[in-house]
Amino acid sequence: MAEVSQESGPNAPLAGVLVVAFEQAVSAPYCTRLLGDLGARVLKVEAPNIGDFTRDYDDAVRGLGAHFAWLNRNKESLALDMKSAEGPEVVARLIARADVVVQNFSPGAAARLGIDAASVHAANPAAVAVDISGYGTGGPLAHRRAYDLLVQAEAGSCAITGEPGRPAKPGIPIADAGTGLHAAIAVLAALHDRHRTGRGAAIEIGMFDVVADLVGWALNYTAHTGTEREPNGMSSPMVSPYGAYPTRDGATVVLGTTNDAEWRRLALELLERPDLANDPAYASNEQRCAARPRIDAVIAGWTADRDLGDVLAGADAARIGCATVNSIGDVLTHPQLSERGRWVPVGSPVGEIASLAAVPTSPSWRLPLGAIPVVGEHTAAILNELINEGA
Repeated sequence: MAEVSQESGPNAPLAGVLVVAFEQAVSAPYCTRLLGDLGARVLKVEAPNIGDFTRDYDDAVRGLGAHFAWLNRNKESLALDMKSAEGPEVVARLIARADVVVQNFSPGAAARLGIDAASVHAANPAAVAVDISGYGTGGPLAHRRAYDLLVQAEAGSCAITGEPGRPAKPGIPIADAGTGLHAAIAVLAALHDRHRTGRGAAIEIGMFDVVADLVGWALNYTAHTGTEREPNGMSSPMVSPYGAYPTRDGATVVLGTTNDAEWRRLALELLERPDLANDPAYASNEQRCAARPRIDAVIAGWTADRDLGDVLAGADAARIGCATVNSIGDVLTHPQLSERGRWVPVGSPVGEIASLAAVPTSPSWRLPLGAIPVVGEHTAAILNELINEGA
């Protein structure tokens, strides 16, 4: 896997913003990594010696957990026992300095430690404070622990994934990652609003609410029709044809149409089947969804007689959406990443590793590319900074 260098510098959009993160697992660390990627200084508060438990989820990254390596670049680690005699004073000083405070501790724990959004905002009205929880405040499930699978199951994501009668968890941790994204968006909005009002905000993000929002199309469909669309694996229950088909050389190609004009191009230009294009039984998307097995059989028969490259070239020529079903190993060496310099070297406790560059890019920005920290690596420097400021 080629590593491509990336410039970094001080003119990132969030330069000068201080984020204090009382975090673990995925949702909050993803939020704060996104903020760090955009130039914020992120202080990650960790339990001494142990740290964020995802450090040891596995040892895939030369002894470091794959989740931790993904979520924790561009951060400084402060090892702190918040229940110790000096813990509350350090926390208070951190909160007093912070522009943003993010926490995703278990229900009740944050309030007991005084790091919940309401307490933070009361202590520092200019701070943007974010509580990330499983189910938000109130309601019958507010007390529950919430992990990605649990929330996805509760909010219906698993029911619209997989095959009929065989629900599945999406491979991407939608509840965790979606929550991190929503939290980061809310932070940016609150920081923008602070320029107008001079005040921060106390913000709550519930993972259940995030997933419910992400399955909004399905909720709308069922609310207004009284029926539920069944999942159908590598396809969409709402669109046809739209699915995965085998090729002669053993690959799998995805072909998709999203409107009637694309369906006609697929039938006429790719399949060379004017009879399908002109058949009134297939004229609308609803009709094609009802006839999905017949249409899929025709397309699968066509792709099975051709190699992947020929299918992709034909689809591109006909302006039909197409893709290859790649393995994760395939994506590691994907030219769309390597040829655009998306792999960049990042320091870590196990040495330099390859990491994907921040998603947003701009010729006006030079984004930082800070290392993944060792537990407590920056404790002495941060505490000295706090003491000197308080003197």
